[in-house]
Amino acid sequence: MPIYQAPLRDYQFVLNELLNIYQRDDLQGFEEIDAELADAILQGVAEFTTDVMLPLNGSGDVEGCKIVDGEVKTPTGFKAAYQQYVENGWATLTSDPIYGGQGLPEVVGIFATEMKTATNMAFAMYPGLTHGAYAAIHAHGSDALKQKYLEKLVSGEWTGTMNLTESHAGTDLALLRTKAVPVGEGNYAVSGEKIFISSGDHDLTENIVHLVLARLPDAPEGVKGISLFAVPKYLVNDDASLGCRNGVEATALEHKMGIHGNSTCVMVFDGALGELVGEPHQGLRAMFTMMNEARLGVGVQGLGVSEIAYQNALAYAKDRLQGRALSGVKAPASPADPIIVHGDVRRMLMAQKAFNEGARALVGQQALWLDESHRHLDSGQKKQAAKLAALFTPIVKGFITDRGFNACVDAQQVFGGHGYIHEWGMEQFVRDSRIAMIYEGTNGVQALDLVGRKLLSDRGEALTLWSDMVKPFIAEHINNEAMKPYLLPLMDASTDLEKATGFISGQAATNPDIIGAASMPYMQIFGITALAWMWARTAAVALQALEEGVENETFYRAKLTTAEFYMNYWAVQTRSLRKQVESASLQLIGLCEDDF
Repeated sequence: MPIYQAPLRDYQFVLNELLNIYQRDDLQGFEEIDAELADAILQGVAEFTTDVMLPLNGSGDVEGCKIVDGEVKTPTGFKAAYQQYVENGWATLTSDPIYGGQGLPEVVGIFATEMKTATNMAFAMYPGLTHGAYAAIHAHGSDALKQKYLEKLVSGEWTGTMNLTESHAGTDLALLRTKAVPVGEGNYAVSGEKIFISSGDHDLTENIVHLVLARLPDAPEGVKGISLFAVPKYLVNDDASLGCRNGVEATALEHKMGIHGNSTCVMVFDGALGELVGEPHQGLRAMFTMMNEARLGVGVQGLGVSEIAYQNALAYAKDRLQGRALSGVKAPASPADPIIVHGDVRRMLMAQKAFNEGARALVGQQALWLDESHRHLDSGQKKQAAKLAALFTPIVKGFITDRGFNACVDAQQVFGGHGYIHEWGMEQFVRDSRIAMIYEGTNGVQALDLVGRKLLSDRGEALTLWSDMVKPFIAEHINNEAMKPYLLPLMDASTDLEKATGFISGQAATNPDIIGAASMPYMQIFGITALAWMWARTAAVALQALEEGVENETFYRAKLTTAEFYMNYWAVQTRSLRKQVESASLQLIGLCEDDF
């Protein structure tokens, strides 16, 4: 079975030293959490995920979910583990205390999500989607709807889903056909078929609340005619007890590449009773509250699985004997040297390490912006944080899952042939992490969103907000000689990002196809530059800590070593990616079909 050690020390570094969350008296509710409480919570999650969730990951993958007598059964051990998860209160961490939540900041909760995803991505999806359903109802539901569903969703006694995709309508939701007909007393009869529905049916809880996109009879064409409905598996009586079975059923399970322990269902709604969430024809607005929650969670999936894959690859590389180092024997008492002596193995391992720690810092920053957008005492700062969070959503979802998958492939490669064999767990990490690049909006869609909506539609306002954070940081540290190895590559990457931005902006007005052709390499430039910014900030903190004479020098020196590797290996890639934006994208839009 694969090993896992929760990166608790790194969480402490990000929360306390890099982001300074315990000094944020300008954020409502932050005064109620300190380092001791956060550490205790994350330690508790670490123990649960390592002791309970991780042992079920491989077995759940092999056994998968099954439909028995019309009901979906999860793999052996999942139901008991979920009951323990609920009893321990892990479902309630970041939810509103009014409905039984603990009210913790998202910036703390997101690292609990990383540990859950790292140890058992399929299992973690059940509560993950539930929190998204909670967020949509909390933000857009009526008071009656909140009273009906939120306590049970927050506690984890019930779970939630999101039902968007239809066989003919994936990304293009304007094509969806599911109907909702008013039947009186605020209820609607929902009819239609949805596919690819994660956690669509299961035996973990007694009820499941489906959030379903559908059209009202008077709905206008296109996405402006979509409404959102809460449709429970079992109807809920006035006294909060469960009534009869609703007209919703999982008719099939999708046969998938990975995440076998999660029930990905074909859902049929046959006059199922549901209630409107939000206003008529405003379903996408409400659903995108859930989608943005989900996209952050998916980005963390890319990081979490990459982290556990790296940990196992590192342990294997230290233990596996194969060949001798080119510079001479390193382990004379052994018949061969451990493979960590080989240059290409070191390249793969350090590329993973530098990505994981940089991505963790960026995920923390993104979660903090989301907290600021809800909790900041200054309304102007709230709006700025919301814009930054929106700008970075496609980066966190798209870039981190792209590069996280690549890191899993590298980790598998370190194992050689053993990486292709199930018992080591590496091939499962590759299979599981692959879906994160596809669902909740494919990464191509994320790149289009970044360029089309976040860059061009607001004339770069959000990008300017971020640039106004990066430039003062560089100016503050530029005269510090020790910071040069981290600042100069950041400056180069920022220049490439600026030039790529200018190129796309200049071309888009007269040549709009450039947006689609250039968006993916542009997203990669942005992501690499964003991590370079986080690594430069990390280096500044580490240097200061060493100057002040901290006890654990090894940790901070390792941060500087990894930061420098990131700049030398990752940050330099922005130049070639900029050339793709400026040259290859122009060629692409000029090709005819016969050229392919």
